[in-house]
Order: sequence, then structure tokens, then C-alpha cells
Amino acid sequence: MAEVENKYAQNAPGPFYVDDQCIDCDLCRETAPANFTRSEDGGHSYVYKQPDTPEERAKCVEAMEGCPVEAIGDNGG
Repeated sequence: MAEVENKYAQNAPGPFYVDDQCIDCDLCRETAPANFTRSEDGGHSYVYKQPDTPEERAKCVEAMEGCPVEAIGDNGG
């Protein structure tokens, strides 16, 4: 389960975030490319844009539910 205290500082402010459990598998970037991107430093993804539409939110939830290491959270505020 993602932990808000371990989220990457690169995450855009808002409810969705990626924490330090990310293994850079690309699932979230493939599922919700409008919201997730890869760190230029490599090694993990992060939320670069919080969802603006119900469709984007649904994709973020799908990415969170599909994350193999549960590195995506939805309470980052």
C-alpha cells in the first residue's frame, strides 16, 4: 500500500501520488499517460498532472489498482 509520507516530491499536488515503492514497470504510464510520467533521473514514475476529468480519474484509479507493487496512492492531498 502506498504511503503518503514516502511519496516522491515530483508528484503534482493533489490526491494521486507515487511513492518510493515504484519499480518503474511502466503500467501507470501506459494506463494513464495524461497523468503519469517517468522521472528524468530514472527509476520511477510520478504524477505530473492530477486528473481533470472523470475519464482521467478513472484511468488513474485503474493504474492504482493495477500497480504490481501498490506504489500509487489516492490520498496525497
